[in-house]
Amino acid sequence: MSTRPARTTAPTLDRALGLHPQVSVRPEPFGALLYHFGTRRLTFLKDRRLLAVVESLADAPTARAACLAAGVEEAELPRYGRALAALAESSMLVGRTP
Repeated sequence: MSTRPARTTAPTLDRALGLHPQVSVRPEPFGALLYHFGTRRLTFLKDRRLLAVVESLADAPTARAACLAAGVEEAELPRYGRALAALAESSMLVGRTP
C-alpha cells in the first residue's frame, strides 16, 4: 500500500494553468523536452497531444478546455489530468488568472 496521497485530476483540469515563466519547451519528434531554468529540472513529454495541450494552456480558460481543444476525448481526461497535475507538482506549470 502506498503512503503517497492520491492525485485528484478534477481540480487540475478545472484550473487555469500556464507554463512557469522559467520553463522552456523544445519540441521533439517523440513529444517535447521541458526545462525549468530555476529548478534545473528536465521533463520529457512523450505524447505529442500532451504537448499540444501544454502549448494551448495559455489561451484556454481551463486545462480541461485546453485538453478538449487538442482533441483529447472525454474518456482520456483523467489520464491527461494526472499528467498535468504531475507537471504542476514539479513546478513546470503554474496557476494563472483566466
